Amino acid sequence: MRIVLFGQAAFGKDVFEQLRAAGEDVVGVSTPRQGLRPDPLFEAASQAGVPVVETPMLRQDEPFQQYLSWQPELLVFAFVTDIVRKRVLDAATHGAIQYHPSLLPAHRGRTAMNWAIISGAQQTGLTIFWVDEGIDTGPILLQRTVDIAEDDSVGTLYFQRLYPMGVEALVEAVRLVREGVAERVPQDEALATYEPPCGPEHGKIDWMQHGRVVGALIRGCDPQPGAAASLRGETVRLFEGRYRPGAPGEPPGTVLAAMGTTVEIAAIGGTIVVGRVQRDGQPKASASEVLRPGDLLERLA
Repeated sequence: MRIVLFGQAAFGKDVFEQLRAAGEDVVGVSTPRQGLRPDPLFEAASQAGVPVVETPMLRQDEPFQQYLSWQPELLVFAFVTDIVRKRVLDAATHGAIQYHPSLLPAHRGRTAMNWAIISGAQQTGLTIFWVDEGIDTGPILLQRTVDIAEDDSVGTLYFQRLYPMGVEALVEAVRLVREGVAERVPQDEALATYEPPCGPEHGKIDWMQHGRVVGALIRGCDPQPGAAASLRGETVRLFEGRYRPGAPGEPPGTVLAAMGTTVEIAAIGGTIVVGRVQRDGQPKASASEVLRPGDLLERLA
C-alpha cells in the first residue's frame, strides 16, 4: 500500500521512521513550508531518498502533478497545520487517517490537551480517525485512553504518553487499513465538544474560583500559553502548578511560603504549589526567584 505522510517536527519524523521500520511503503512526504531550520521530517525523508513536497505548494498544478505521480493509496496525517485541499484527499484510494490527542468527539480543535486538563478531566486519550471535510469530525478508526495525573501539564501528558502512544497507534492503524479490517465508527454528535485555540485570554487566573479549578488552569496552560496573574501591576505566568487541599489561612492569591525553588500560594479550599514563574517578556525562572512570601497575586483586568 502506497503511503504519503503529511506531518512535521519530531512527531512526524518518528512516525515516518516507525512506518518504514514496520515495512510500510512510504512513497512521499509533505511538510509545511521550510524556514531557516529544516524540519526534522523533511530532513529524515530527504536523507532516506523519499520525495518531499511542501503542503502549501500542492495548490499549484506542477507540485500537485508530482504528488499524483506517487499514486497515493493512503494519506497519513501525523501533525498537520496546513489546510489540505479536497483534491489532495480525493487522490488517495483509501482516503486519509489522522492522529488527534483526545477521545473524539470530545475536545475537537487544535488545543485538545489544554482543554481536557482545564476541564478537570481525569482521563483523556488519542484518536485515529478518517479525515472528512469537517474539523476532527470523521469516523473513528481506533482510540487509546490514558489517565490524567494530578500534576500533569500539557507537556508531561503529551511527551510522556500521548506522543509515543500516538506514533504506535498510527503505525497500527496503517496496518489495519492495509489488511482491510480498519473500522469506521461514526462520531456521536450529541457528545461532541469544540473549544477555540487556548490563548492568553483563556489563561487569566480567577483567584475567587476553587483552588482545584485554579490548579487545573495552570496545568492546562503549561507550557503554552501560560496561566497569568497580576503582581503589583505586572503580568506573571505560573507553571508547574499543583493544587493541595487544606486550609490556606490567607486571602486567595497570597504567597504563603517559599520552599526551595517552589512557592505555595493560598487558594480557596487549599493551596497551589508553583515551580516556575515567568515575568512578561522574560524567560521562565524558579518561582522563589520571582515571588516572595506576602506577595499578592491578583486577577488580570
